Amino acid sequence: MDGVLVHENHLVPGADEFLAELRDNNIPFLVLTNNSIYTARDLQARLQHTGLDIPVESIWTSALATATFLKDQRPDGTAYVVGESGLTTALHEIGYVLTDSNPDYVVLGETRTYSFEAITTAIRLIAAGARFIATNPDATGPSREGILPATGSVAALITQATGKKPYYVGKPNPLMMRSALRRLGAHSQSTVMIGDRMDTDVISGLEAGMRTILVTTGISTPALVEQFPYRPTAVLPSVASLVGKTKDPFAL
Repeated sequence: MDGVLVHENHLVPGADEFLAELRDNNIPFLVLTNNSIYTARDLQARLQHTGLDIPVESIWTSALATATFLKDQRPDGTAYVVGESGLTTALHEIGYVLTDSNPDYVVLGETRTYSFEAITTAIRLIAAGARFIATNPDATGPSREGILPATGSVAALITQATGKKPYYVGKPNPLMMRSALRRLGAHSQSTVMIGDRMDTDVISGLEAGMRTILVTTGISTPALVEQFPYRPTAVLPSVASLVGKTKDPFAL
């Protein structure tokens, strides 16, 4: 989502035409984000504000992927959550009980207001035997004032205190891509991942067996591609370059 369809809360030029063409050609798609703060409905409203009309069922977040993972691992379980409504809502919807009393899991997500008290509780619960899950490993997030500590940074703090590393569900774990494929009812061989980051989007798409397109409207630049031991299938200036080519994106 960020860096591909929108950038700093503004529409990437051509993104609306690209999505319109996908619909016209009956090509199913999902919009992915590692951000676990917002529910899919919240994100739908935010995208509408930029001029993109995307249905709720076409939005897939690390919070939803985490909930899907936990439902498969331990149905009707319990969790202590450090995060926002995007994560707590996703866990409630799979039947999880949120508690600080002997939970099965401590689930760490992103929030703009990490509480020292909540982090301390998480540390004590993990030390007492709760399994440690985190939505994504992103160390920092953006704000108008500058970078903010994000899930990966707080997870490192908890790991330092407990000696326990979390299992990260979101990108670059290809598990998030595979859960997205299941959501689409699609196969990796007939699916393309489009992202703006080599270290999360491209590698998770590649490891999930998909062809990948890096667009340079976000984080990674063409020069940065050469620093990695793997490559995307194609590098494009933006999704606007795919308008007119969505049926065969590699006939460039």
